[in-house]
Amino acid sequence: MRLKDKVAIITGGAKGIGKETALLFAREGAKVVICDFDEEAGHNTLEELKAIGAAALFFKVDVTDRASVQAMVEATKKEFGRIDILINNAGITSDALLTKMTEEQWDKVIAVNLKGVFNCTQAVAPIMLEQGSGVILNASSVVGVYGNIGQTNYAATKAGVIGMTKSWAKELGRKGIRVNAVAPGFILTDMTAKVPQKILDMMKEKTPLGRLGLPQDVAAAYLFLASDEASYINGQVLGVDGGLMI
Repeated sequence: MRLKDKVAIITGGAKGIGKETALLFAREGAKVVICDFDEEAGHNTLEELKAIGAAALFFKVDVTDRASVQAMVEATKKEFGRIDILINNAGITSDALLTKMTEEQWDKVIAVNLKGVFNCTQAVAPIMLEQGSGVILNASSVVGVYGNIGQTNYAATKAGVIGMTKSWAKELGRKGIRVNAVAPGFILTDMTAKVPQKILDMMKEKTPLGRLGLPQDVAAAYLFLASDEASYINGQVLGVDGGLMI
């Protein structure tokens, strides 16, 4: 078991990539804390985790609300005594062309995808610093590296996440804390379910592996980066995109 007795917090952990990551980490021996704004899905995932014998907790958390995040972190520390892994996986989209994007669309995506990552990491970092160890993994995107039509807000947040990842890797590395990012391509989740089929078919055609990604593909990348096998990997952005951006 690659994560035996490690304590992992996964935001956006109730569905999609977050859920698959929670289940995979549990099978690898981790104690898993799933955080999500979707209470029903969170409890359902918690039951799945308990069914496979995992030590697990669910918290309804709004990552944009610092008090909500802090309460979750304190409860996790009280229950498990430590926090070894933070996966900043929560994210949303609200797409529009630049000239049609509303201020509300901009603010909402910035709040969840950028401020939310900052809030969660700032709450967890002091515990990891006290331990002298920890792993922080951030969800970026190929869109954050290459941009995308109609996603000014999303691209800005995912590029910002890369900047934060590299800054934190420099700040925290000598304290025993590794920080990396994963940049998925088009993954079949609830988020991509909103994308027109013709666009998905086009992305599939563009992908050298000839298929779209699955949540399990990203979960496996998170597992590797969280494990001791990646102990000398810091400040990197791992693309999980089937070669889409070659």
